[in-house]
Amino acid sequence: MARLLFVLSSLVVSVSGALAATFTITNNCDYTVWPGVLSSAGTVALSTTGFQLQKGESRSLDAPAAWSGRFWGRTRCATDSSGRFSCGTGDCGSGGVECSGGGAAPPATLAEFTLDGSGGMDFYDVSLVDGYNLPMLVVPQGGSGGSCSSTGCLVDLNGLCPSDLKVVLSTSDGGSESVACKSACEAFGSPQYCCSGDFGNPNTCKPSSYSRFFKNACPRAYSYAYDDATSTFTCASANYLISFCPSTTRSVNTNHFSGSSS
Repeated sequence: MARLLFVLSSLVVSVSGALAATFTITNNCDYTVWPGVLSSAGTVALSTTGFQLQKGESRSLDAPAAWSGRFWGRTRCATDSSGRFSCGTGDCGSGGVECSGGGAAPPATLAEFTLDGSGGMDFYDVSLVDGYNLPMLVVPQGGSGGSCSSTGCLVDLNGLCPSDLKVVLSTSDGGSESVACKSACEAFGSPQYCCSGDFGNPNTCKPSSYSRFFKNACPRAYSYAYDDATSTFTCASANYLISFCPSTTRSVNTNHFSGSSS
């Protein structure tokens, strides 16, 4: 009997204390996406660090209490003749589908989470601080408290990207295609864009014409390092849906950005 009670009590602790949230990642793009997962230092890694999602596929991952980390999508991935796997955007440098502790090479759209943070709230955002490669939407499910709002970038920015930020790759037919949009920090390395050096605080690092390009298109996403006020969201006891190329993805008239990309 004592052994049975021990097993039952252990099960209750495991069920009640271990699982903080379930992330369901869905690929609504017309092409294959390879999601990457990076757990923050000091937190338990999830069951996978990278996998493949063909068009229309989903996969769910359980996260433990107090987990923090990020998700992103890799595109244009292939395995070369030596067996090394790499991606045209969002590559994590592992040489395999699993990222194994590697983060996304910019530019890449990021979904960032801290579960069970201050006041027991989850903190989450979609960030374009490291640039953009895919439309992404985060939707809390069944949560309470905080804003529990959806966030993301629903616009396909690759075609609209300013020419000095645009990442262009060759296509199999000999043409070229814009596949990602760099941040101004990555493109130019200037402290005023990277919020570093003398610009390393919110009083001196202000939105630029480049960050406003991202913010105008995706008002709820982080557009530069100190874009906290309109870009960080909170919820408690929620699960989260993460969609690549959500069904609400739309194109935007380039006139909307007139004067903001110079």
